[in-house]
Amino acid sequence: MTESTQTADFIRDIIAHDLENRVNDGRLQTRFPPEPNGYLHIGHAKSICLNFGVAAENPGGRCNLRFDDTNPEKEDVEYVDSIQEDVRWLGFDWEERKFYASDYFEPLYGFAEELILKGKAYVCDLSANDMREYRGTLTEPGRESPFRERSVEENLDLFRRMRAGEFPDGARVLRARIDMASPNMNMRDPALYRIRRVEHHRTGNDWVIYPTYDYAHGISDALECVTHSLCTLEFEDHRPLYDWILDQLDLPCRPRQIEFSRLSLEYTVMSKRKLNALVQSGVVSGWDDPRMPTISGLRRRGYTPEAIREFCRCIGISKSPNRVEHALLENCLRSDLETRSPRTMAVLRPLKVVIDSLPEGYEEALTVPVHPQNEAMGRRMIHFTREIYIEQEDFRESAPKQYKRLVTGGEVRLRNAYVIRCREAVKDPVSGEICELRCEHDPATLNANPVGRKVQGVIHWVSASRCVSGEVRLYAPLFTVPEPDALKGEIVEQVNPDSIEVLNGCRFEPELAEAQGSLPYQFERLGYFHRDRDAVPGCPVFNRAVGLRDAWSKIEQRL
Repeated sequence: MTESTQTADFIRDIIAHDLENRVNDGRLQTRFPPEPNGYLHIGHAKSICLNFGVAAENPGGRCNLRFDDTNPEKEDVEYVDSIQEDVRWLGFDWEERKFYASDYFEPLYGFAEELILKGKAYVCDLSANDMREYRGTLTEPGRESPFRERSVEENLDLFRRMRAGEFPDGARVLRARIDMASPNMNMRDPALYRIRRVEHHRTGNDWVIYPTYDYAHGISDALECVTHSLCTLEFEDHRPLYDWILDQLDLPCRPRQIEFSRLSLEYTVMSKRKLNALVQSGVVSGWDDPRMPTISGLRRRGYTPEAIREFCRCIGISKSPNRVEHALLENCLRSDLETRSPRTMAVLRPLKVVIDSLPEGYEEALTVPVHPQNEAMGRRMIHFTREIYIEQEDFRESAPKQYKRLVTGGEVRLRNAYVIRCREAVKDPVSGEICELRCEHDPATLNANPVGRKVQGVIHWVSASRCVSGEVRLYAPLFTVPEPDALKGEIVEQVNPDSIEVLNGCRFEPELAEAQGSLPYQFERLGYFHRDRDAVPGCPVFNRAVGLRDAWSKIEQRL
């Protein structure tokens, strides 16, 4: 797929203005700063495409990958590894510009002492509950801590003793000394350091105090000489604190924070806390469950990096929050796969067909295109045999005129083969269900209709003797309402019980037994399907990445 040119937006306009006016010496340096406390999701993809994208669009532009690992209680190397894998898979490279907030623990501590020496920070002994009470409300100002007027010398001594591990967890915090009456709650003497005896995935037990995200983030940006710190809208109220911290310190660069709306996608939750709850409860099989909106889940389902990048381009960048239709994401995948995914035939709910006009053991090899519009993809071989399988839903004993598939006494064309006519539907004597169709074929109709004869319906099929059996997993939205975040109660209780359907005994063309490759196949008339990692030799497992538009099902719903 040739990706469309990125359209302009307000962030790109700001960057263009800053570069033209030599702000920060005309440099462009962005960063993607994930917290390694979960797997990346489709919302992060929007930020990845923006930060790496604007850097790539401007000569000399660079983008760092930085792990904001200031909360070791929730962080893990597993998340660090998965984040790097996802960013690379999306098509972006940070080259040698990979950093961690933990790289700056020593300078961050030094800057905290500098704030104390300037009278801009103090050690507070209030408990967490008392700090919340003293903070005030949106309509009432906060109250100053009784420890706010400690001397510089006492604050410095206490802070150094905090680092030395003399006090228990939660006994003291270092707070910025700003304004307890500020209308912005984030400016009411926010915490800068907390005591936490937790082993860090990189620094081990070297530290017993850790900086808060708000304190470390801006300084890390400045130390990396980031020029444009691009954040989602929930950080807009944090920007005054971001700027205040930078204004108090002598740093090598003055980053500019700009906010944009985060991605809100129908039938999806983006909160890592809620996604983690789904994983921990076992409602989904893991972070890479194909129903999850994580990048690893989308990859396992069969999404391509090109489709996700195009989706991010289509939704654009704005200040206005909006909920994006899930259909747009699916359409981006269809558009990408339509021109380049190989075709094959598979039958998900098999119904046996015996073609009585063929002799026992009959087999005819037919060669057909791998892709009908792309000759460069070559040809594949299929086998037409006396016994085949078709989809159960492709047969009705009787049906309305709009139904263009097989009916008793009617004709239908087999894809890439012959026209067959159904003579009889054989039923199980016990259950009464149809178990087999007896048909005959017209040998004059191989891929063509004789003059004066019109057969409208075309269905797919596989040879009964030249197929392999396996599993297909069909997915529906994980939630049944467009805005699951608005639901009350635990998120695990709101999951769609029909979000996955597992079909066993599906029949595939033989090459799918060991199918490899990064692209999904188009199972003709069924959709795009990607081989799952659960597959074993001789027993393929496929996930449906996205379906095709089904005209008959829409007609049937109206009847």
